[in-house]
Amino acid sequence: MAYDTSRSASAKPEGARPTAVQYVVATQGDAGQRLDNFLLRVLKGVPRTHVYRLLRKGEVRVNSKRAGPDQRLVEGDRVRLPPVRRPDPRAVPAPRSALQQSVLAAIVYEDADLIALNKPAGIAVHGGSGMTHGVIEALRAARPELTELDLVHRLDRETSGCLLIAKRRAALRDLHEQLREGRAEKRYLALLCGHWQLGHKRIELALATHERRSGERHVAVRNHGQMAVSTFKPVQFFGKLATLVEVELGTGKTHQIRVHAAHAGYPVAGDDKYGDRERNSALREYGLHRMFLHAASIGVTRPGTAEPLHVSAPLAEDLRVVLDALLKAPKGRSGAERRRARSTAGR
Repeated sequence: MAYDTSRSASAKPEGARPTAVQYVVATQGDAGQRLDNFLLRVLKGVPRTHVYRLLRKGEVRVNSKRAGPDQRLVEGDRVRLPPVRRPDPRAVPAPRSALQQSVLAAIVYEDADLIALNKPAGIAVHGGSGMTHGVIEALRAARPELTELDLVHRLDRETSGCLLIAKRRAALRDLHEQLREGRAEKRYLALLCGHWQLGHKRIELALATHERRSGERHVAVRNHGQMAVSTFKPVQFFGKLATLVEVELGTGKTHQIRVHAAHAGYPVAGDDKYGDRERNSALREYGLHRMFLHAASIGVTRPGTAEPLHVSAPLAEDLRVVLDALLKAPKGRSGAERRRARSTAGR
């Protein structure tokens, strides 16, 4: 990344408020990166919501043309940065020590190119939306010697499991290309409400990812959306109450598994956004107090080689407890169902 000062504001220190438009020229190290990720790095400290608003309004331009968040940069691209208020980095508190230690403890694999961790549920992958810090900020604070740390992909805050973080920009480009071309293998474990009756099922439905409900993002099945592919395979049945399934992703759209599962009539257990309130309440009797969605494994090729790499993340103890409780329940019936059965038998 190089700043083109021929038409930009006079030089300002990092953290000051720009007085005019700035131009940044993409270097070889930036080539292949999505524009939104590039902007989040260049405009460090600017809220994500504001960065995406600038993109929607067309205030960010690449080679004098409007550009979407998913546009991939090419070396030499000239990116227009509109005036934005940037916080003084000295005023932003560092991630809490407890968060840093939690993220470091979650690392399950590391090599010269990437870090893989078993992300705990409840921790966002990045700051924003009311959270000052997430996994990436905590890891950057804990490992300051790694100056090019960046997220390879994302997981919902409520989702646990495998998360890849690149240590070098070249590795990031390589892994992004693998994901974009469908060469990465991502498998999830999900507990779905109800007795899954669709067998080994491939679901292909277009998803619109920019709808809003009550001010929050809401993904919906829409013909005008982008195609998303999820393959569901039942692993274990718990009577009529729930089914544990393995889900292989053919694409990586926002909330893809959750929306596909709900559309099929078997929402992810514990999902407050797309799920079933009554069935979620029944599953709380078995100790389920969060969404049961876990990124179980991811398979990629080591950057710059043909060597396969497969990383897995075990289920957290709280989810194992739920499965154990369901196994012990008579035919997977809920407590309310068992109470009704005893009452009927006593008449």
